[in-house]
Amino acid sequence: MSDAKAAAPVDPKLLELLVCPVTKGPLTYDRARNELVSDKAGLAFPIRDGIPIMLVDEARQLDDRPAHVR
Repeated sequence: MSDAKAAAPVDPKLLELLVCPVTKGPLTYDRARNELVSDKAGLAFPIRDGIPIMLVDEARQLDDRPAHVR
């Protein structure tokens, strides 16, 4: 039995419209981790049930850099 269900697909048009809430820069879609990544902010925003969670408090830091907004 699988412990995680398949990730719900994200609307490609929605992905084109979204920007990082911190930097207002572009995001890249990491299909393997089901996240939207802002390289400039060093944050990865989760996608749950096909809905991007664009809250800094919910984002994962990509490395040891501090988040721009905390």
